[in-house]
Amino acid sequence: MNSPVLHPGPRLFDFDNSYSRDLEGFYVGWNPTPVPAPRLVILNRALAEELRVDPHILEQPAGVDALAGNLVPAGASPLAQAYAGHQFGQFSPQLGDGRALLLGEVIDRNGERRDIAFKGSGRTPFSRRGDGKCALGPALREYLVGEAMAALGVPTTRTLAVVATGETVRRDRPLPGAVLTRVAASHLRIGTFEFFAAHRGPEAVKQLADYAIARHYPDLAGGERPYVAFLDAVARRQAALVARWLGIGFIHGVMNTDNMSISGETIDYGPCAFMETYHPLTVFSSIDTGGRYAYGQQGKIAQWNLARLAEALLPLLDPDEERAVTLATEILEAFPAWLDAQWLKVFGDKLGLPPTALTDADHGLVADFLALLAAGRVDFTLAFRALHDEAAGTVGALANLLGDAQKAAVWLKRWRERVGDPGPQTLATMKRANPAYIPRNHRVEEALDAAVDREDMAPFERLLTVLLEPFDARPEDEAYSRPAAPEVTAAYQTFCGT
Repeated sequence: MNSPVLHPGPRLFDFDNSYSRDLEGFYVGWNPTPVPAPRLVILNRALAEELRVDPHILEQPAGVDALAGNLVPAGASPLAQAYAGHQFGQFSPQLGDGRALLLGEVIDRNGERRDIAFKGSGRTPFSRRGDGKCALGPALREYLVGEAMAALGVPTTRTLAVVATGETVRRDRPLPGAVLTRVAASHLRIGTFEFFAAHRGPEAVKQLADYAIARHYPDLAGGERPYVAFLDAVARRQAALVARWLGIGFIHGVMNTDNMSISGETIDYGPCAFMETYHPLTVFSSIDTGGRYAYGQQGKIAQWNLARLAEALLPLLDPDEERAVTLATEILEAFPAWLDAQWLKVFGDKLGLPPTALTDADHGLVADFLALLAAGRVDFTLAFRALHDEAAGTVGALANLLGDAQKAAVWLKRWRERVGDPGPQTLATMKRANPAYIPRNHRVEEALDAAVDREDMAPFERLLTVLLEPFDARPEDEAYSRPAAPEVTAAYQTFCGT
């Protein structure tokens, strides 16, 4: 397979490409595949400005050609990254960027290094039997959900642009093709470490770990045990991330090790979904038939994935293998407590509990509230929003949802004894922790169907506008806060979109 020869494009980004510069041999240099009829579907103008890029230039023909992969922007160093991964618990020794390319890196307005990468830009040496393409629907889903997550305060990759290619890609049916431009703190994954541990050995893993530390955890460099500290730091970030997911009812859907970012960002919005009726075993992904990545399993899977990172790092943790295993085990065994502390902090804010000195009794108060939701088959997001409304003085908001005034009264009595009279600061904290609007699955599907089947972006843009301001309830947007009918949610499935 030969990389396409492309004409050089305009200088769109101020690239500073540390991955290609510092990790030679960890990737394959490769160009995107040109497409016949690029058309800009949506541009994230606010994100472009964060990246110190003029959005107007990206909207011009040369900018659209570059975002489609027909031109390589000046200063880019396009490459396909190598990585492996455990997929549903089974090790795949070589995955890699089969339909993605890292164009390069920029330093944003906040001084942070960000990857600029394509998804759907054609076949690479890692494509295996795939076509390297992306359909428009999954690209728009990633844009929408990534922006919603960012607005909700969850660490996430984001989408700069979606460009329709004028091609048809074949999945379960013919679909319009697209190229998505993803922005990330980096695309380093647990699977990246697994690949080089399996194929190159400890020296390559050390080189990768040194790069990851310098990029994401610079305070650890030069420490007595930097690689132990690195494993510890990645685990703590994952605990904080998963707790945030649980707090908004988010289900990733495919928590394979190649979809777990070292930076602690949410990455890969394939079969993701948001839980409506609360139940910890909720699954929407069509491929997760065993419930491995169910809502309530995500913490355990994060710990399992971190164990795979620990295995890759083991030779770096200590020259003595037994001591290295002990050091790794101490971190992995501490992870559930870290996750639990982060979970209690997230849900403490949702309940308006004082942020200091949270107790086992507070844990029980949260758990009992969730048990009420499960027993009553209550919508997760609406229930917590109703609790915020109770705190703000709307008596009966929670009882109306639960459909059982007595059970609501018993729990609310305990809650009021703990919270007291909620002041403005408590109400503000609860409001920021309990969104009025999430990407309701049926609303997402409606928007994607209109965009893909009718080339009508109006429903998508309307939904996006709502989701970018998730905490303030607005009468004109009330329909976007309502869940789907129970029979719709019961039959809902998501697909990976590859």
